[in-house]
Amino acid sequence: MDIKTGFVGTVGNTPLIRINSFSDETGCEILGKAEFLNPGGSVKDRAALYIIEEAEKKGQLQPGGTVVEGTAGNTGIGLTHICNAKGYRCLIVIPETQSAEKIDLLRTLGADVRTVPAVPYRDPNNYVKVSGRLAEELDNAIWANQFDNLANRLAHYETTAPEIWHQTDGQIHAWTAATGTGGTYAGASLFFKEKNPDIRCVVADPMGSGLYSYVKTGEIQPEGNSVTEGIGNSRITANMEGAPIDDALQVDDPAALRVIYQLLYQDGLYMGGSVGINVGAAVALAKQMGPGHTIVTILCDSGSRYQSKIFSREWLESKGLWSDQLLPPSRD
Repeated sequence: MDIKTGFVGTVGNTPLIRINSFSDETGCEILGKAEFLNPGGSVKDRAALYIIEEAEKKGQLQPGGTVVEGTAGNTGIGLTHICNAKGYRCLIVIPETQSAEKIDLLRTLGADVRTVPAVPYRDPNNYVKVSGRLAEELDNAIWANQFDNLANRLAHYETTAPEIWHQTDGQIHAWTAATGTGGTYAGASLFFKEKNPDIRCVVADPMGSGLYSYVKTGEIQPEGNSVTEGIGNSRITANMEGAPIDDALQVDDPAALRVIYQLLYQDGLYMGGSVGINVGAAVALAKQMGPGHTIVTILCDSGSRYQSKIFSREWLESKGLWSDQLLPPSRD
C-alpha cells in the first residue's frame, strides 16, 4: 500500500513536465517542475512545511500556537493549510494589491488576514515588517520570516532539486527561476552546482525588480514595473546570500503574458503569472544556448488564483497589456 499521511505527507514529489510547444519551438528540452500540484496548490507548500517543522524542532512553536507571516499569498496559503493540519492558528499580513482570489482563499482556509497598503521594504509599514511586529506581540507565536529564514531554501536543497536531479537522471544543462524570497532559486542552485558545476544557474526577473541589475552591475536598480505577484525584490535576502548565479534574464509583462497564454492554449497548462517569467526565461536561455540542451524551471501555481487579473481581458486592457496574440488560436 502506498498511502500518504495527511496533507503534510503529500507535499513534494511533483512531476517534471516537458513543455511541448516551447521545447519543439527551441529544439531544447524545456521542463517544468509541476509545483502547482502540491496539495496547497503552489511551490510555497515546501517552504511552509520546512519553516513550521524547523520551529517545532527548536521548541519555538508549542501546541495551539500561532504562525505569523507577511506574504504575497502562496506562502500564506501553504502555512494556513499546514497550521490547520497541525492544530495551529495562522495570521497573515498581505498587500492589498494582491489578487482577490488569494485573499479570499486565505480567509476561507481560516487564516486571520490583515491587508495593508503596498509600500516598499524600506517603509516600516511594509507587509513583511508589520508581520514581524505582530509576531513579537503574541504569546506562543513564531514569525515565519520566509525571506530570511534559511529553512526556506533548505526545503528546495533537500527536496525540489534532488527530485529534479533524479527525474532527469542528472542530465540537466541549465536551471532558471524567478526569486521573491530566493528560497527556490537558491536552494536548487546550491544543490545543482554541487552535483555539476557546469549547470548554468540563471535568475529570471520581472520588470520592477532590482535583481537583474544586481547580477549585471552589482547594484540594485529596479526599472519599470510588473503585474506579476510574489516575485522580484529590491534587496538580497538571507536566502539569496551566497547563491550561485551565472547570469540573469529579464522578462517583461507582454512576453510573460504571451508565454502564459501559449501554455494555456497549446500545452493545456493553466498557469499563474510568475510561470510566465520562469518559462519566458527558460525559452530565452534555450535560444542563447542553442538546440540540444535540457533546461528546467518551476511551474509555481495555477492560473485560478489570477482569474480576475491576468486572465481578464478587461483588466489587461486597463493596464495596456491586452494583445490579439492572447486570443485562442483558430482550430479550423
